Amino acid sequence: MSSLSPPGPPGSAGAVHIARLLSSATLSKTLAEHSMNDTQITRNETSSPAAHGMQVREGVLAVPGELKLHFGGTLESVSIAWRLAGPAGAPVVVAIGGISASRRVWLPDEPRGGWWHEVVGPGLALDTQRFRVLSFDYLGASADSTGPRDDAPFPTVSAYDQAELLLRLINHLGIASLRAIAGASYGGMVALAFGERFPDRVARLIVISAADRAHPMASAWRVVQRRIVKYAIETGNPAQGLELARALAMATYRSPEEFAARFAGAARRNADERFVLPVEEYLFARGAEYAQRYRPASFVCLSESIDLHRVDAGRIFAPVTAIAVREDQLVPLGDMRAMVARLPNAELHEISSVYGHDAFLKENRRLAPIFANVLNDNPGISP
Repeated sequence: MSSLSPPGPPGSAGAVHIARLLSSATLSKTLAEHSMNDTQITRNETSSPAAHGMQVREGVLAVPGELKLHFGGTLESVSIAWRLAGPAGAPVVVAIGGISASRRVWLPDEPRGGWWHEVVGPGLALDTQRFRVLSFDYLGASADSTGPRDDAPFPTVSAYDQAELLLRLINHLGIASLRAIAGASYGGMVALAFGERFPDRVARLIVISAADRAHPMASAWRVVQRRIVKYAIETGNPAQGLELARALAMATYRSPEEFAARFAGAARRNADERFVLPVEEYLFARGAEYAQRYRPASFVCLSESIDLHRVDAGRIFAPVTAIAVREDQLVPLGDMRAMVARLPNAELHEISSVYGHDAFLKENRRLAPIFANVLNDNPGISP
């Protein structure tokens, strides 16, 4: 199903408002002002050719001084790790995902490398033969950007803060306007925040399984996960707490239909003669794997950021293509429909997938025609 909001008076939920693109003169002035106000440098930037004529650039953007955060906290000397890969000079699409996603969206030399390798790559939904893909490690995450370290207190982070750092990054890279931001899950929340604050800098938003606010039931699941991790940290077992929280989270990412098909078998006895259910083995294997590579405090930080997310849909004038998954337990279809009704210029595509909330990671076949239509329709400006 696809629906397009009808036209209405400016500022109304149905108004068609085309995001303004900066003229080259205005853009030059804007970039110059940002350069004067924010002394930003890139540390350890590398640039190298990759397979199929791709160019890969990576670096760490250092933002000196104090960064004021949306919820009132501050951070000193923030660093943001980023990666830009694709054909030199091609239009830029930002690709950002869930709180565990990193800047390594796809890896040209590793066909199954990168967290979005089933959707981003040559000939896939986000075709890397036609676009450069930009991504970054989230503020507060467990990768190479600034985040919780050594049990030190870390401030509350908002999707607006991630959007602000994305703006600083594209200013640093000299990108006038993004062809699109393709954001899924938490990345969709960041995309919406960017679209509200900086509509002149992006031609279109592609928002998958993310609404303008978190659903209370999804927040209920996540707040229990955070309590588990916090308790485990306080009692000296942070990794075990994260393993348990992630196992619980995995039960919300997929659909009941998938679990029925995969895990309906009988329980087996383990070495201790204790019964173990097939779904139990799956959940705790995924939880243990996750706990080995992610920091517990980062999980708490960005899980909270999801639940505090709330943007003003009526002020997001960048055109939005929203994609909802009917089987998504975390972002109900009704929430996506309600958001699209509030957005000034939006369309909604509804798909079905046994992968539920994780459909954005798997469903290249369903996403490809939507991406192609959106990206072909919005030429944007490349630097």
